[in-house]
Formats: sequence, C-alpha cells, structure tokens
Amino acid sequence: MKKIIPILTILGIVILILFGINFVSNIEFNSNKTSKVSLIQDQLIELSEWTSLRYEYHNVIVSRLEQSINVFGIADLNYAETIKLIEYSAYIKAGVDMSQVEITIDEETKTVTLVVPKSKILDHVVETEKTQVEDLLGNIFSDYPTQLVFDEINKNKQEVEEKKIQDGLLIEADNRMKELLTSFIKSMGYEEVNIEFKD
Repeated sequence: MKKIIPILTILGIVILILFGINFVSNIEFNSNKTSKVSLIQDQLIELSEWTSLRYEYHNVIVSRLEQSINVFGIADLNYAETIKLIEYSAYIKAGVDMSQVEITIDEETKTVTLVVPKSKILDHVVETEKTQVEDLLGNIFSDYPTQLVFDEINKNKQEVEEKKIQDGLLIEADNRMKELLTSFIKSMGYEEVNIEFKD
C-alpha cells in the first residue's frame, strides 16, 4: 500500500507535467498565430490606403458664356459672348483602405486568407499647373469668371470618373490588388493566399 502511494504521486506529477507542457504549447501556438496575424495586419495598415491603379488623362472642354444687360426695358440684350477652350490634365487613383482587411492563417496548410473591401476611388486630382484656358473669340467686353473655369473642370471631372467606373476601372483595380496582395503575402513565406472581396 505504501508503495502504491508514491507511484500514484509520481504518476500524478507526470500527468500534471504532460498537461502543463501541452497547455503551454497551445498557448505558444495560439499566441504565435495571433502575433503572425498582427504582424501582417500592422504591415498592411502601414500602407493605409493602398493604390492599386492610377489612370491619367488629358481633356479639352469648350465653355460658352453669353452676357446680357437690361437696357431701356429690353430684357436680356446680349452684348458679349465668350467661348473658352479649357485644357486640363488629371489622374484618378483607385485602391483599398487596408485598415479594413480581415486576416486568417491556417498554419497546417500555410494558407493566408484575406477578406478585402472592394476598391474605391481614393483620389481624383486636376493638375492645375498644366491647365490652360484660351479665349476663342477674343471679345474685349467679355468677363469670364475664374470660378466658372473650375466649375466646368469639376463637372467634366465627375463625368470622366463615372464613365471610367462604368468601363470597369474599379474591377481592374480589384484584380490588380489581388495580384499585389498575393505577391506581398507570399514574400512573407506563405504558400497559398486566398483573396476575397467584400462590399
């Protein structure tokens, strides 16, 4: 009986040690997995808004302004017409807000799955230093407000953006983002990368 007690004690200690090793290794595995997800997340967030596509364009707008005055009860007497040729260059950037990316890692298959927001327009900039305005009529009575030039450009800019989105600019940006993210994650040593886009 006395021999059984030390054997049971030793057996209990061995079981506790094995349980402790298993528990610690699970904690290490989970914390290692969490730290890998955090590492990828941190590196992606550092990119902030990641531009995957930049579209540059040059446009010409013809803007017409008729000026009139009210003379001796005659309403809307046209006295000057201005036609301006407005040339401008601009670029559109499309990409993803990387802070919204969700990451899961499967250590057994060395697979990383990223759930990524769909691409959006990040920026649409007119390069004002390249903008040129030419008076086609040379009318000395015309008074063409500078604000009207900017209004015409902004209106045209919006039309171009909508047209490019209809033509598939954001789909192209998603495809490019998939290539960039796959390459980025594989450079970190992972064999498989799954990219899923969400609205």
